[in-house]
Amino acid sequence: MKQNLSPDLKPYPSYKPSGVEWLGDMPAHWEVRRIKTLFREKDERSGDGHGELLSLTRSHGLIPQTEASNRIASIEDLSNYKVCRPGTLVMNRMQAWSGMFAVPSQKGLISPDYSVFELVSESEVKYFERLFKTSLLVGQFAQRSRGIGSGFNRLYTADFGSIPAIVPPLSEQTAIVRYLDWADELIRRYIRSRERLIELLEEYRQAVIHHAVTRGLDPDVRFMPSGIEWLGDVPAHWEVRRLKFSVENVIDQTQKRKKHEIYLAMEHVESWTGKYGDAGADVAFDSQVKRFRAEDVLFGKLRPYLAKVTRPDRAGVCVGEFLVLRPRNCTMSPSYLERLMRSKPIIDTINASTFGAKMPRADWQFIGSMAQPLPPLSEQIAISAYLDKTTADIDAAIDRARREIELLGEYRTRLVADVVTGQVDVREAEVGLSDEVDALKSQNAMGEPDKGNYL
Repeated sequence: MKQNLSPDLKPYPSYKPSGVEWLGDMPAHWEVRRIKTLFREKDERSGDGHGELLSLTRSHGLIPQTEASNRIASIEDLSNYKVCRPGTLVMNRMQAWSGMFAVPSQKGLISPDYSVFELVSESEVKYFERLFKTSLLVGQFAQRSRGIGSGFNRLYTADFGSIPAIVPPLSEQTAIVRYLDWADELIRRYIRSRERLIELLEEYRQAVIHHAVTRGLDPDVRFMPSGIEWLGDVPAHWEVRRLKFSVENVIDQTQKRKKHEIYLAMEHVESWTGKYGDAGADVAFDSQVKRFRAEDVLFGKLRPYLAKVTRPDRAGVCVGEFLVLRPRNCTMSPSYLERLMRSKPIIDTINASTFGAKMPRADWQFIGSMAQPLPPLSEQIAISAYLDKTTADIDAAIDRARREIELLGEYRTRLVADVVTGQVDVREAEVGLSDEVDALKSQNAMGEPDKGNYL
């Protein structure tokens, strides 16, 4: 089976001017046609409202509305909704400027504000779906969209139809779709492998942190029962103490930020890593905020399962959704406290105590009453130094995997654009790929479920 995602694709033997400045040159045997000669709008309404409601999403195409959102559709009357069928092309008129097109894989109902187009003559609709998502065409859709403000601009059918498109012969449209299907399957597999690697590395990071902050670094140490279910055994020379006896919950409120101070809201702190970014200089406070010192530990009490825990190296102010935790009497190292409060068993325990359905919050009274392991201060510092080194290596591996996914996405976008606009010739490369696509799809079906069309 071919596994080279970048075969030696070459340009077509000859090119000619398209006659359209923004289209540039195209293969000599391709043609330029206005979209209205390729598609006509089809306005078929449900009438009885029966059928599955579909939603057009950016990453997954047309999918059942129940899968697109956790919110249940409150629409009672679907009789005026449009019907779409396989083989048609659906466009979100308000988002055409961002490439919101899809070919339905099933019959269903869609919003009346979507447009449905059917082919005028025999063509490969999926070729045009991909063409219409390229920056070349998307730029034209943006220019032709009309309305009040960019968020409410619509691409009307007459304007859509007037735009020229490059059209290869039908056999090449089919070859292009087959080739991109094959590339898509390989990209899906690689992305899934990188995503799985990231999941495993994140799980490993959590396991390393939890083991270090609850069992220490000495494998030969003697253990004793902690008396706490989630904690288990701890080194015999450690203490187990309620957090409030080691840590102060600081409530120093203000409505002003000093010139040298940073400002942190929940959205400025990354989940599970403690990385944070300052909101910048121009911030207005609607209510009082909390002041913190450098090395204080900020614990996000809103939706604690997000693990928004950080230890800023500068003084600043933060929203009230953070607890500002400060060690008492040098009994606890700030770096150890940060790692401890971000360990998964503690996050899970705190999360189970929250109140409020839509905006669950943790309470200091519960958190402060939690018993925590407390090694000697010198050991806390050693544990923190060990975790700084170990987690830095893990984080670097995670960053590399994420960068690979990002680069692959950039490559994918360029590949599609080059193929559907005739910059490269895939006619020879796609020969025999049909069986490979089927085999890859079969392998994918035996593994994780497909998450959508990447190309």
